[in-house]
Amino acid sequence: MRKAADFIVSVDPAFGPIVEESPLCTIGRKSGPQPDHFTALVTSVVGQQLSIKAADTINGRLHAHFAGGVTPEALVLANIDELRSVGLSGAKTRTIKELAHAIHSGNLDLQVAADHEDDHTIAAELTRFWGIGRWTAEMFLMFTLHRLDVWPVGDLAMRRGWEQIHKRRTEIDPKKLDALGLKFQPYRSVVAWYCWRVIDGDSASDTW
Repeated sequence: MRKAADFIVSVDPAFGPIVEESPLCTIGRKSGPQPDHFTALVTSVVGQQLSIKAADTINGRLHAHFAGGVTPEALVLANIDELRSVGLSGAKTRTIKELAHAIHSGNLDLQVAADHEDDHTIAAELTRFWGIGRWTAEMFLMFTLHRLDVWPVGDLAMRRGWEQIHKRRTEIDPKKLDALGLKFQPYRSVVAWYCWRVIDGDSASDTW
C-alpha cells in the first residue's frame, strides 16, 4: 500500500495532502474474521444508495434477526415481511431473496465466480441478477475480494471526494472520470479509497 500511495501521488500530486494525512489504504488489511462471500454481497446490496450509517443500522438489524447467520438457506426460508421488518426496501428484499435462491439451487456458485482472475467476468456473473448493478459488484470486488484496480465512478461520494481533492467548482461527469482513472492503473481502488476518505474520514476504512 505504500508503493500504491507513492505511485498515486507521482501520477497526480493533488493527492499528496490526503495521502500524507491518512493511514495507508485498508483494502484487504482488516483484522479479525471476515464475512463469507454471500453475507458480504448481501451487505453491499443493503448499502445501495444509503449512507454508511444507515446501511450499518439495517445490516445490524438483519444480523440480529438471523442470529444463526445471514445464509442462503436462512433467507430462502424467510418471508418477505421478515426482511421488510429490518428496514429493507421491497426492491432490496427481492434482490436478496433471488440471490439466496440462486445459490441454494446451484444457479450461482459464488465461490467459483469469486475465484476468477478477471474482474469484469465476476461483475458480469453478478449483474445478471435483478437488482445487482455495477456499483454493487464493484463494492464486492473491492471490499470482499480485495481487488485493487476497480474504479467505481458511479459512486457519488467518490466523485465528490475527487472534486474536493482537485478543488473543482463543478461536478465531474462519471464518463470523464472513468477516462481519468486510467492513469492510476493498477491501483484505482486505492485512489477511490482516498476519495472516500476526504468525504467520510475514518469511516471510509470500514466501507461495506
